Amino acid sequence: MVELRGLERKLLSALNTLGGKASVLQAVKESKLPDAAVMRSALTLEAKGLTRIREEKQTIARLNSEGKAHARKGLPERRLANALKRLGEKAILEKAVEKADLEEHFVPIALGWIQRKKWATLDAKTSTLRLREKLEEGNDEKVLKLLSEKGQATISELGEEFQEAIQLLKKRKLLNVEKKVQRIIETTEAGQATIKEMKKAVEEVTQLTPEFIITGKWRKMKLQKYDIEAPVAKTWAGKKHPYLQFLDEVKKKLVALGFKEMVGTVAETSFFNFDALYTPQGHPAREPSGVYYVKSPKYCTIDAYTQALANVKKTHENGWKTGSSGWRCKFSVKDAKRLILRSHTTCLSARTLLSKDLEIPSMHFSIGRCYRPEVLDKTHLTEFNQVEGIVVDRDLTLRDLLGVLEKFAIDIAGADAAKFVPDYFPFTEPSVELRAYKEGYGWIEFGGSGIFRPEVTLPLGIEVPVLAWGLGIDRLFMMKAEIDDIRQIFSLDLDWLRRQKVV
Repeated sequence: MVELRGLERKLLSALNTLGGKASVLQAVKESKLPDAAVMRSALTLEAKGLTRIREEKQTIARLNSEGKAHARKGLPERRLANALKRLGEKAILEKAVEKADLEEHFVPIALGWIQRKKWATLDAKTSTLRLREKLEEGNDEKVLKLLSEKGQATISELGEEFQEAIQLLKKRKLLNVEKKVQRIIETTEAGQATIKEMKKAVEEVTQLTPEFIITGKWRKMKLQKYDIEAPVAKTWAGKKHPYLQFLDEVKKKLVALGFKEMVGTVAETSFFNFDALYTPQGHPAREPSGVYYVKSPKYCTIDAYTQALANVKKTHENGWKTGSSGWRCKFSVKDAKRLILRSHTTCLSARTLLSKDLEIPSMHFSIGRCYRPEVLDKTHLTEFNQVEGIVVDRDLTLRDLLGVLEKFAIDIAGADAAKFVPDYFPFTEPSVELRAYKEGYGWIEFGGSGIFRPEVTLPLGIEVPVLAWGLGIDRLFMMKAEIDDIRQIFSLDLDWLRRQKVV
């Protein structure tokens, strides 16, 4: 006979009692073993050829709170019909409702279904309900009663005659239907033969107890061997979220390239988010449809940046000494102090350029959360992450910028190719949009970039070229992980999370 451990014997005995086939839940109940022990023993028995484990997709029906209430009191139409019967099979609607003790919101439901089921007729002129002769129990009521008794049931168990009733109750929002995968353990022919032999064999023990030693029973017992090669149930160790791993990986690569990290708060002034970046104060991006405004406090002081504020104000109004004509509009200092949730991390670049500690040449980056009232879809969220970068040095050109962006797309996102499309941003000129391609995934837009305009750099005291880019790092990860819906990144899909590799 195949050598079996105590738990394996218990599981085989339980399966034998259950007819040679059972779900894990049934096996746990019958064997009185923990579910982990049942699965571990089932895997070991499967390796020995004594059991088979297969998965069955099942649709489970379960009553919700309203369904349970109707199972207990009766469907609204049944309660109304019973009240009519007690009133002599004919009554004014108002009186029948009062007799049925129906809640107000159930009255139109009861009236609609009692006529639909042809249990009663309503005389619209006199508002009189008249009961018909036969009030047979419907399949919907039978299903309610059955589910109330069992708690839940698979739709296949309920039989074909109840399928229509299940759909009807689902439409009436009285029950919930969910799909589940259930593991079924069944014994093989070899397993059945082993069960027969088990009844004759001497039971093996896995541990010596004080009782066995004191009574001397241990002399007659067979001690079970420990099988170090026995398979165990798969476990899922804790690990960092794959997206957080990716962010750490990007940070390490940028630091290794000589970039310094820029940090800042998510609540930002309109001055750094828009004005210092030469975005006109009447720009649509500054409307409530394009940015989140902080309700309280509404304004923040920017007294520490008096000179920069004056320079930016002149640049907006008449171009100052930048060679531009400006936006030719009155600049509001009050609007510049308005607090918002940052809509991009480029505001950190503006703060860095204004810093007294800025070195030339230098390279800086940030990875931060941004907020925009976007319409949610496969590529847009109201909260998203952006990787921002600037390079400050003399003699920089657009070719240098394109080289940095291509490295991002290929080395960090794992793209096969990258291309650049002319674009427009108020704060860069020239401006380009980065798009990347991956075999089997297609093209995806990552974000914008360019060289900061003099209207941005000169008011902040910078007289050398500044390369700048802001890319959606969520989309970089989408390509890396080969997912096509940005919402998947933040989902609670355990199966997807478990399948992600630890970097």
